[in-house]
Amino acid sequence: MSPVLAGVLQLLALLAALALAHVPLGAYLARVYSARRHWRVERWIYRGIGADPDTQMRWPAYLRALLAFSAAGVLFLYLLQRLQGFLPLSLGFRSIEPAQAFDTAASFVTNTDWQSYSGEQAMGHVVQTAGLAVQNFVSAAVGMAVAVALVRGFARSRTGELGNFWADLVRGTVRVLVPGAAIAAVVLVACGAIQNFSGIHEVGQFMGGSQQWNGGAVASQEAIKELGTNGGGYFNANSAHPFENPTPFTNLFEIFLILVIPFSLTRAFGVMVGSVRQGYAILATTVTIWLGFTALMMWTEFAHHEGALRIAGGAMEGKEARFGVGASAIFAVTTTLTSTGAVDSFHSSFTGFGGGIAMLGMMLGEIAPGGTGSGLYGMLIMAVIAVFIAGLMVGRTPEYLGKKIGAREIKLAACYILVTPALVLVFSALSMALPTPPHSMLNSGPHGFSEVLYAFTSAANNNGSAFAGLNADTDWFNTTTGLAMLLGRFLPMVFVLALAGSLARQQPVPVTAGTLRTEKPLFTSLLVGAILIITGLTYFPALALGPLAEGLAS
Repeated sequence: MSPVLAGVLQLLALLAALALAHVPLGAYLARVYSARRHWRVERWIYRGIGADPDTQMRWPAYLRALLAFSAAGVLFLYLLQRLQGFLPLSLGFRSIEPAQAFDTAASFVTNTDWQSYSGEQAMGHVVQTAGLAVQNFVSAAVGMAVAVALVRGFARSRTGELGNFWADLVRGTVRVLVPGAAIAAVVLVACGAIQNFSGIHEVGQFMGGSQQWNGGAVASQEAIKELGTNGGGYFNANSAHPFENPTPFTNLFEIFLILVIPFSLTRAFGVMVGSVRQGYAILATTVTIWLGFTALMMWTEFAHHEGALRIAGGAMEGKEARFGVGASAIFAVTTTLTSTGAVDSFHSSFTGFGGGIAMLGMMLGEIAPGGTGSGLYGMLIMAVIAVFIAGLMVGRTPEYLGKKIGAREIKLAACYILVTPALVLVFSALSMALPTPPHSMLNSGPHGFSEVLYAFTSAANNNGSAFAGLNADTDWFNTTTGLAMLLGRFLPMVFVLALAGSLARQQPVPVTAGTLRTEKPLFTSLLVGAILIITGLTYFPALALGPLAEGLAS
C-alpha cells in the first residue's frame, strides 16, 4: 500500500468515527449543562468548596469565580514544583527553578501544556499526577464552562444570568472528562501504553550500552491530555514515544480523542439554542477548514521531486517511522487547529510550507475545531464578526440567533480577535530585538525566526507545541511565554463573558425576510472567508519573513 493511500484511508476512518460520535456525544453534552439535578458526588464537591450550584451568576461574578479558581491553580502548581525535592516519589529530581516553575504552572492552568523541560528528566510522580494531570482535567472544564456561558447568552433573553461557574466546572469534570479519560486510558493500556509508578531503571540497548528509563502513570495522563486538548507529554518525545503512543492504532485513537469533544460541542450548541441546523453550520465551517489544512499538509509533506524523498515516500525527517507521513500530517494539523500541543513528529523538521501550515492553524485562533470549549466560543466570536460584515454589505443591523449585534457587541468581539495577535507579534518582535534569542535558536535566517514566532504563537493561543530548534529554557522565554499564556487565555475570556452577558440581557429579535439565514451554506462560506482573511491580514507579514520565505527558498 502506498503511503499516500494509507494516509487517506486513516483520514476516512477518523472521519467515520467522529461522525458516529457526533450526535450522541453532542446531545449528552447539552444534557449535562442543562440538567437541573446534581449527582451525589457533585453535591459532596460543592459542600467541600462551599459553593451553591443553584445560584445564577451574571458575567462579572462568573468571571471572578473563574479567575479566582485559576489563580489558585497557578499558585498550587507553582508551590508543588518548588517543593518537589522534598516530596515522595520524586525519583530523585530536584525542585524546579522559579522561572521554569512559573512557566509550567501558567502553562498547565491555561490548558497550554507548553514544556521547556524534558518530562522524564525533571518531574516526579507526585507533580505529574497531583499537579499536571489534575490541571489537565480542570483547565479543559474551564474552557467548556466559558463556551457554555456564551451559548446561554445566545439562548437566554431579558436576563444577565449565565449559569453557575462552579456547577459548570464540576459537571464538565465529573460527567464528561473523568469517565471519558478513564475509558480512553483503559484502551491505551490494552494497546501497550504504560501505567505504573516505577522508579528509574537501566535498560539495555540493541547496539550495546544502556540508558535510564522511568515509568509513570502515562496512559491516564495521555488520555486526558488528548481528550481535554491539553497537550504536553510525560516524556520529551511526547506522543512519538512508544510508552505514550505504542501503535498506529493508538496514534489514530489519540487524534480521535483530540477532536471528538470540540466537534461534538457544535451539536450541543445547536441543541441548547434550539436549532440543530445552526450547530451544523458551525460544524461545516470547522470541518471545511480542518480538511483543507489536512489536505495541504499532506500535499506539502508528500510532494517532493528529490529522489531520496520519493523513495522514502515523502519528507520523513522528523516523522515517526511507525506512523508515516500521512498520519504525522493528520496529527500535526489536528494538534495545531486545536489547543492541544501534543505531537507525534517534530514540526521543526517539516517542510517550510508544512511548518507554516501548522503555524497558521494556531494563528486562526485554534477554532477549527479548536480546544475543548475554547474552539466553540472562538468560532462563535468569528460568527459574530461575519454577521457584522454581512450587515455592512447590505446596510442592515446585523443579527445572530435572534440577537442584535450592536456597537457594544462588536467592540467586545473585536477586542477578542485583537488580543492574541498583539501578544504574538509584540513578544516575537521583542525577542528578536534582544540578544537572548540568537543564543536560544539552533537555526538562523527564516527558520530561526520561525522558531521564535512559532513559540509565541503556540503560547498565546494556548497550544503548547514547539519547533524543537528553540531552547526555551531561559529566564526570558520562561517568563515571556508564561505571560503570553496567561494573557492569551484569560483576557479573551473576559471579552467572551462580557459579550455573553450583553446578549443575555437582550430581547429576541423576530426573524423577518431580511434576516441573514445563518444556518445556510452561504453563511458557512462567508464565515470561512472571514476567518482566513482576518488571519491572513494580521499575520501575513510575519509569515512572509519566516515559513513562506523558507518554503520559497527550498
